[in-house]
Amino acid sequence: MKEEGTLEVLQPLSSGPSAFIPAEVILNEAAGQEMLTDTLLSVSHADHVTAVMGIHATYLNCFLRTQNALLQPDGPLPLSWRHYIIIMAAARHQCSYLVQLHSSAFLLAGGDESWLRGIRCAPLKVQRLQTLNKLLAHRPWLITQAHIQELVCPGAEPRWSLAELIQAVVVMSHAHSLASFIWGCGIHPEPDCAVEQTSPPPSPAGNKPTLTPQVGHGHRHEWTEAVNEVQLLMEKMMMVQQQEEEFTQEEMVTRFERERTESLLEPAEVGRSVLPDSVSRFVQDPDFIYQDFSPRGEQAPPTMRAQDYSWEDHGFSLMNRLYGEMAQLLEEKFQVVCALTYRTMAMHTDVDTSTLRKALWNYIHCIYGIRYDDYDYGEVNQLLERNMKVYIKTVACHPEKTTFRMYSTFWRQFRHSEKVHVNLLLMEARLQAALLYALRAITRYMT
Repeated sequence: MKEEGTLEVLQPLSSGPSAFIPAEVILNEAAGQEMLTDTLLSVSHADHVTAVMGIHATYLNCFLRTQNALLQPDGPLPLSWRHYIIIMAAARHQCSYLVQLHSSAFLLAGGDESWLRGIRCAPLKVQRLQTLNKLLAHRPWLITQAHIQELVCPGAEPRWSLAELIQAVVVMSHAHSLASFIWGCGIHPEPDCAVEQTSPPPSPAGNKPTLTPQVGHGHRHEWTEAVNEVQLLMEKMMMVQQQEEEFTQEEMVTRFERERTESLLEPAEVGRSVLPDSVSRFVQDPDFIYQDFSPRGEQAPPTMRAQDYSWEDHGFSLMNRLYGEMAQLLEEKFQVVCALTYRTMAMHTDVDTSTLRKALWNYIHCIYGIRYDDYDYGEVNQLLERNMKVYIKTVACHPEKTTFRMYSTFWRQFRHSEKVHVNLLLMEARLQAALLYALRAITRYMT
């Protein structure tokens, strides 16, 4: 756990579960979680995603229940197909961690080895998911009932049933959002997959960043500045919580549009290795990537108003009809991640962080074109500083571009566990946004 008065040296780690978070921090943070089993407390016995998520055991339990249900042997789609769909989905975000992991699981589930030669070797029925896969990954707001119709309507051969399609949609969205978490937390490949991973480059010296304060040469000034940032954020949260001013609906829409169309200049991308063939072979149309919801000079697609189609009032009930067990698990996971709090913030305790968590969730939905009529988006601007917005938008929209510098320069005085918490909120908000667009298209097809 990061102590007061320390700043990290800006260089990624070369070993442990994460390139961003020291292994001893993961162990120490997880050790304080009573619900974590002895197996998970040992980094060497847990896979790297589980080890990092284990910092928040309440959430991890929900996540594992959902993932296990998604990959249980029974279901509309054969288990090997589900692993293959995860491979396709993860490849959209260059996530070789998941591609390698599920390639092995695909074979263990009895999958045909020839499919792993590339997407062109998979059955036509699987290949027909590619348009939906790329839209869910990069621009879910473009999904329409026509995309659903061409997969499930009679005469569309090979045809998908609605039960099969809803499971495929959840599997793809799960993989896309999990890829965001993996890149956002700098998750290292598992030891047997290390050769192929295009993870953040290790430190030149191969050493862990030191957590001891460096006195002099501006370090003390940086630390003071970081502490002041926390204090300023605390004051802004208090102001937001006490604010009683009411705005017109027009002003609320204007504030939403301002956040949605904000131009964030991202740091220059760090050079990465060429994408290995083991990932690129599963990607068709690699140039189709995230594009701002309203690109300059083009007409923006219509905003999705949460009042017109929300998870609580619409998405959940449709999912419950088509994929009942999964609807309940997703509902629990969304509730747990939104309510998760330890009432701490950096070096402060007994803090109500609800406004900050809500601003994070609503900002991610905002960049996905989802608006809450009753939310003042001015709060996002007050509570999320620019470095944090750059990090959030990168991890949510093009996670493969996430760098260690982005991770290190937002919330400089906060604990690693708090940054992992941000990634959990980000992953679930992204997942819910993608599911809402897909479920809305399915609803329109069905009515």
